Amino acid sequence: MTRLGNLADRNPKIRMVSDYLLVLIGSAIIAISFNVFLLPNRVASGGVSGISTILKSVWGLEPAYVQWAFNIPLFIAGVILLGGKQYGVKTLVGTIFLPFIVFLTKSWEPWTHDALLGALFGGIGVGLGLGIVFRGQASTGGTDLAAQIINKYSGITLGKCVALIDGLIVLTAAIVFDIEKALYALIGLYVTSKTIDLIQVGFGSSKMAMIITNNHEEVRSGILKKIDRGVTKLSAYGGFTDHERPVLMCVVDQTEFTKLKQLVKSLDPSAFVVVMDASEVLGEGFKRA
Repeated sequence: MTRLGNLADRNPKIRMVSDYLLVLIGSAIIAISFNVFLLPNRVASGGVSGISTILKSVWGLEPAYVQWAFNIPLFIAGVILLGGKQYGVKTLVGTIFLPFIVFLTKSWEPWTHDALLGALFGGIGVGLGLGIVFRGQASTGGTDLAAQIINKYSGITLGKCVALIDGLIVLTAAIVFDIEKALYALIGLYVTSKTIDLIQVGFGSSKMAMIITNNHEEVRSGILKKIDRGVTKLSAYGGFTDHERPVLMCVVDQTEFTKLKQLVKSLDPSAFVVVMDASEVLGEGFKRA
């Protein structure tokens, strides 16, 4: 974990500044992705930005103004249902700042005129930006606020909430534009939801190993001393013998996994090892929430 992360955990003021920076950075990424990838290719992949894309094409309305207009009632609903003065202020910053950047960058040249590339990279950009904003414990307004409300009361992942809500906007795009544009929008929507989950959960760079061995003391000692990782001894019973057999649980970085395998194999070649991806690990030796 970085020193900045440790400092932010200990100092609420630094944590607050860090959250605001995440909101501003994430909002800027979303706005730029909208102007250079989605809008010029008429990819309305959900959200208030998708609505503004449709209205821009039909009536020529300025997307930034449309986004501000739709975000106001959604922001009020977010403050009431999600609660917290600090949360409301941070979300207000995102709600105002995102359309502002959309307005400032409206004259930027499109980075591609290929609708497929626009959907893919626009989806990645929007998902990346939303994931960063969510990590700042805020929102940029719009349907991602609605997604967070559903996430809070239903437990459905943020990515899936965004996909469900924005699917209705994609259907509208199919009517206004054509089926092909709607299919590109679905691609962008899917990429956005997966990118949000990736940013929220992490890149799965750690591994969790469950080790069943007859030499559990030697293996436990080797993990502690040679790999310098913590290990937990779990009480378990063999399904066939019904005899008690300890199970060692250990989480290591991806780079340490090969070393762990070699250590277990050298101490007990007949050991039974189950390995799983650990998407996010919090605690001593790993990052903190």
